[in-house]
Amino acid sequence: MTSTLARAVAADRDEFAATFWGRLPLLSRAADLGGPDGFHDLISSAAVDELLSRRGLRTPFLRVAQHGKVLPAGQYTGGGGAGAEVADQVHDDKVLRLFAGGATLVLQGLHRLWPPVIDFAGRLGAELRQPLQANAYLSPPSSQGFDTHYDTHDVFVLQVEGAKRWRVHPPVLPDPLERQPWGGRADEVGATAEGEPLLDVELLPGDALYLPRGWLHSARTGSGRSLHLTVGVRALTRFDLVEELLTAAAAEPRLRASLPYGMDVTDLDVVGAELAATVAALRSWLLTADPAAIAERLRERSWALKRPEPISPMRQLDFAGALTPDDVIVVRGGLRWTMTGSGERVTLQLAGRTLELPASCESAVRMSLDGSPHRVGDLPLPDDADRLVLTRRLLTEGVLIPEA
Repeated sequence: MTSTLARAVAADRDEFAATFWGRLPLLSRAADLGGPDGFHDLISSAAVDELLSRRGLRTPFLRVAQHGKVLPAGQYTGGGGAGAEVADQVHDDKVLRLFAGGATLVLQGLHRLWPPVIDFAGRLGAELRQPLQANAYLSPPSSQGFDTHYDTHDVFVLQVEGAKRWRVHPPVLPDPLERQPWGGRADEVGATAEGEPLLDVELLPGDALYLPRGWLHSARTGSGRSLHLTVGVRALTRFDLVEELLTAAAAEPRLRASLPYGMDVTDLDVVGAELAATVAALRSWLLTADPAAIAERLRERSWALKRPEPISPMRQLDFAGALTPDDVIVVRGGLRWTMTGSGERVTLQLAGRTLELPASCESAVRMSLDGSPHRVGDLPLPDDADRLVLTRRLLTEGVLIPEA
């Protein structure tokens, strides 16, 4: 099976990981990917029309930008009409006028909104083991929606329709964190953007561009409109590890101690002595930090950013209500879980919640979550009655789904 990553980069997985991931941009042409129609199954101008006019879209699922500025939402939203008690629904006629006047449309959160992008982002996120977000950018002819800037997350740019010229410069701040947006370095960004770019390329339909976080970029359309999809990768960083270590360090009494009474913070000798003592205490504590505890904290942080594949609540309930031993179930795609046992109970840890189950169910639960389809009657429990009770619970909890 062709990997989802191979749709976005013209390099094999190992080469991409070793040479480009988090390091260098990578331009991939349509001829080396899926051809000029390579991304048309994900989004299109017709899909944008449907989203803007028939899906009841609200902010913040749409942003509109012009001349490097994001326009106030009130310029393109309003009341939802009879029976819709909302004041921020997108008005298609207002969007039409703004786009005709040169504004760029940014459809945000398509990984939660548009089925083809939901599926694509789910598969790519599973391969990268990272949470993803996906936005579409529809730009009118001869326009540039945003000034030169950098993102604080890696991106895959997938050109769907039209053409767009991209100018890419090296970072002014390598590997920026989310708390280090480009606006705080606008002068450096502007000065660097005036120099010779590392890449000056036109993306055509089916082309893709990978940009690590921090790389400066701007994009401009030519004589026609352009539609591209940007998939952002919200990867964990070493600083995330540092933050979790510091949070856990609150358990160390020496690091919670108050500084001396009446301490003069302008006295460098005094401050230096306290800093040295604090660093020594922190260093001592770090040597005792439990990797398992830190890993659990990172897991909770990462899982909160990811969602498993969508489920159909009514179908789930109907399937569970009519369940028989001959029915086939499978784990919900993209579900993150761990299971631990203690005495007569086992705990199934999911994102943001836990399920307590009898220890006698452990083997059956592990089998049902192994990624393969299973007949309910084959789960390792004493009788069909127990198998049906367990399976119904896991179905109603959104852990299992019917096999497609």
